[in-house]
Amino acid sequence: MASHEVLQAFVQAATQGSFSAAARKLGKSQSTVSAAVASLEIDLDVVLFDRSSRKPTLTPAGHVLLQRAEQVLEASSRLELAASQLSQGLEPKLSIAMSDTYQSDRFETALSAFEQRYPDLELECLIAECEDLIALVQSGRAQIAFIEMQAVYPPDLTSTAVEERTEIALFVSPEHPLANHADINQQTLEQHRELRLASIINPNETRGLGRVWSAPSYLMLMEMAQLGFGWAPLPRWLVERFGGGHLREIKARGWPRSVAVDALWSRQHPPGPAGSWLLGKMLE
Repeated sequence: MASHEVLQAFVQAATQGSFSAAARKLGKSQSTVSAAVASLEIDLDVVLFDRSSRKPTLTPAGHVLLQRAEQVLEASSRLELAASQLSQGLEPKLSIAMSDTYQSDRFETALSAFEQRYPDLELECLIAECEDLIALVQSGRAQIAFIEMQAVYPPDLTSTAVEERTEIALFVSPEHPLANHADINQQTLEQHRELRLASIINPNETRGLGRVWSAPSYLMLMEMAQLGFGWAPLPRWLVERFGGGHLREIKARGWPRSVAVDALWSRQHPPGPAGSWLLGKMLE
């Protein structure tokens, strides 16, 4: 296997156009670069440069192997960077849990910058709601969560509001009886089945009045509403993007509702350098 230094000598000689220019670029003598390239040719049993003219030029085989050498050097560089970051405390994996109430252009922009800054770090995105989100952060399963703002959080968690807000409205299938009502109050709603969000950990925390079907996911509730099983409070962005035009917003007193969103993390399992960087971007 060719050494890092030998491959560098080959790549620089090819890109700089001469052994002397490569030597200056690498801070080595011309003879050292020439010897490195010659040893590579011997090891590979391939002629990399045509030396018949004043300046060596790549042979057809040299052109092919130059690309491979550059790939090896790039992979080696990424390996060294990843090892350096891990040795300095960078987490090998970052898990972020999000509520479907939260749709964020800022998050998408931050992810693009995150991918450039930490290209080899594994990123996991989890979807959960309410108490389930809190449990994921408390257990250390997720390092950061974005959650519909709660009045009180457990004392082992830290929260701060993000600037963006979301909006939740009531939706039904166009064939649902409520779809044609002009003025809907709570009493009218209670005459029809509610499709209610319920967490896995504590499904009865916010049980509604009357007939209720529940699910731990807004996407599941949206599908139930599309099938005409009842009315559902849903994030408006979710319906606009994934509803396919199969739901109708109903006008009820007190709806739609503006929802604030908190970023949440644990004092006992705080985010590492990458998580802290991403969190900082989200809170700028």
